[in-house]
Amino acid sequence: MDPHIRAMIDAQTALAASQPPPPLDAIAPEMIRAGYRMQRQAQNLNAPKDVEARDLKVDGAAGPIGARLYTPAGAPATTPGLVYFHGGGFAIGDLETHDGHCRRLAAYSGFRVLAVDYRLAPEHPFPAGHDDALAATRWAFDHAAEIGFDPARIAVGGCSAGGNLAASVSIDLKAEPTRRIAWQMLLYPGIWPDEETASRKRLDGPILTKAAIAWFDKCLAVGSHPQKARAALGSAADVSGTPPALVVTAGYDPLQDEGRDYAARLNAAGVKAQHLHYPDLVHDFYIMGDVSPAVDAAAHEAAEAMKAALG
Repeated sequence: MDPHIRAMIDAQTALAASQPPPPLDAIAPEMIRAGYRMQRQAQNLNAPKDVEARDLKVDGAAGPIGARLYTPAGAPATTPGLVYFHGGGFAIGDLETHDGHCRRLAAYSGFRVLAVDYRLAPEHPFPAGHDDALAATRWAFDHAAEIGFDPARIAVGGCSAGGNLAASVSIDLKAEPTRRIAWQMLLYPGIWPDEETASRKRLDGPILTKAAIAWFDKCLAVGSHPQKARAALGSAADVSGTPPALVVTAGYDPLQDEGRDYAARLNAAGVKAQHLHYPDLVHDFYIMGDVSPAVDAAAHEAAEAMKAALG
């Protein structure tokens, strides 16, 4: 494991041993979100500052939702654009937890990034987040001129649960000729396969534990929409005709096998998918910018892949 990340995990483990946290079910979701926000913001204090960040409202499935537009310094009036969905198991995470990561993607690529604050479970169970992601992406196409996006070069991306949202939107929009997604960036995506993968069985953390995954699944509450859930979360969807992709996985991540398998599934369907694997890194690493130099290096690689695909 990356030694900087190992040191962080060791410190967190020692703290947990001295102050054992209560079970997730015993904590209000907003308290869990606040703790996650505080931790991730503290790990991204040195994110690029030469990026303009403007908060705005975009269309969600049930009304306006928050979003943040990142414009790198010196950007021309129109650039390729990335619609980005944060991670957090569909239940935690927001614009602040992933602010540093989105700043890096914008600064290193020279492209605009639109981060979407979709509704979260359990207050808004499945499919609220997926429906918001789709509505927000359609909004980005329809308002491309206003936000400086080139409508012919709009990509979707996300990490973990957000990677699932990006993949789902790519499938949903493949039949809409006026809203053709050019590329998808899937960073350690949660694909929620029909059968538990070997990496999910083998790994209980670090970062993403079995208890956390179970809590996320309980919050998402997909049971009342089994068919739609299989298409959005599992292996039922037809991925042929979706845009080219970058799929990133990490060696110390329970989700690594499903990400690898999804990249293979895309390639088997005739979709060009590049798979980058970081064997020394952990789940959520992109939003730990100050923890290890490896995070910044990986952010540069992701941005270079975006430039190669959209530039």
